[in-house]
Order: sequence, then C-alpha cells, then structure tokens
Amino acid sequence: MGREDGGRDFIEALARGLDVIRAFDAEHPAMSLREVAEAAGLARPTARRVLLTLEQLGYARADRDGWRLTPRVLELGTAYVQSQGLWELARPHMEALVARTGESSSIAQLDGSDIVYVARVAVPKIITFSVSIGTRFPALQTSLGSVLLAALSAEELERTLTTPSRSGIEPRWQPTDEERDQHLREVRARGWAVADEYLAAGIRSAAAPLRDGDGRVVAAMNVTVHAAETPLEVLVEQHLPWLLATTGRVSEDLALRGSVPQVDRVPGAP
Repeated sequence: MGREDGGRDFIEALARGLDVIRAFDAEHPAMSLREVAEAAGLARPTARRVLLTLEQLGYARADRDGWRLTPRVLELGTAYVQSQGLWELARPHMEALVARTGESSSIAQLDGSDIVYVARVAVPKIITFSVSIGTRFPALQTSLGSVLLAALSAEELERTLTTPSRSGIEPRWQPTDEERDQHLREVRARGWAVADEYLAAGIRSAAAPLRDGDGRVVAAMNVTVHAAETPLEVLVEQHLPWLLATTGRVSEDLALRGSVPQVDRVPGAP
C-alpha cells in the first residue's frame, strides 16, 4: 500500500523515520544531512528533525564523518527474529550442519516477492553478494525462495509474484511464466530446491522447508556453496542429505514447541 492510500491512520512521521534508517547501508555507513535527505527523499529540515529524534532515542549519532546509525538499530531487526523463536531452535542444528559440510547455512522467510534472511551460520568464503540477517533477495531465483514459493497456493503465488521486489538486484535467471511454473512444480514434487547460479554467477545452493506441527512451511533453510569450488553433484549428493536431516530435526523441534501448552504467568508470580 502506498502512502497516498494510507488513510487517516497512516503516521507520516513514523514512515519518514523508517525512510531515514533505511537510507543507511554498507555503501553509505555515514552521511551528511544533505545526503541523508536526498537518500530518504525528504526535505533537509525534515531529515534533520528525524535524525535529532533518532539521536535522542539512541538510534543515530553524529560524528566528524556525518550521521551514523548506532548498534541499537539492531534491536529493531532482532526483535522479529526473537519473536519467531526460530533462531533459538535452529542454531545448534545449523552449527552442526555447517561443521559437517564446511559451508554456510541460512534461514529465510518470504516478504512479498523477496526472501529475507532471519538466521545464518557462516563460514568465511568470498561470494558475489554479502549476506547477513535482514539481507533481501528476489525469491524465485534462490533455493530458499523457491521452496517458500512452492508451498503457496496458486492464488497466493500470483499475488506474491506481482509484488515488486525491493532487493534492488537484477537476477541472472529470468524465466518465462511456463518455466517458472515448471520449476516450482519440480520443487513441490521433490520437497527441496536447487538454485544453480540463478541469482548471480558463483552462487549455488540447495534448500528445504521448515514446517510447524500442522505441516505448514514457515521458513526454509539452505546450504550455500561457491560454484567454482563445489560441483552441483557434490551439493546434491553429499550436502543435501545432511540438509534434509537438519531441516527434519528443526521441524520436529518446531512441532514439539507448538504442542507444549502455553501457560499465562500470574502477575507477581516468580
């Protein structure tokens, strides 16, 4: 929904604050007031008021290089991850998977037509794109996204893929609708996905779903390799079985957590 459709309950000041936070990235860790205003699409006086408010709240600071975000901004992202409980459940399993394969592993969820990374255990490797919590990629060209898209109904899939990507990335693989549908049918049939340099050269990965106690796909987990180092056959024949075993264990833990009755604490009780 655009701002023009926000209605009377839309809080423009909050939207402007988020615009300023999103203006900072790896290429622009520090910016002048003018640069912040231009990047956020705001008038300079408005950007100044937003920055001063963020500074008072502890989310931004000014130094000799300009304005910067502070580590407190991480609270905004980790609050979501922690609320899902995925990281706490998946972490030991992911660490074991990474130790076994020697490759990085991540968990992602859908956000429109993109995936967003919500958990990651990495090994030091040079790949085309840097990945961290909150990184966003077009879903269809990733193994994680293919798994998540394949779990949607036909109506949900069409609605999701008509949402413009906010990743800012132009993927290598640009399938026709027929090729896309065939790809997702194959993923749906076998229960896992492979993306062989679909997103960018050098990135090869396999992914499988994470399910809750009702069998719903709530996220996907992958193993990512460098295409020049790891052949597709090694990814599928050696790493994929370990990935499938790992996603099975995480899904079991998710189901177990969902089966435990939630008891409301009495105020003042220990």
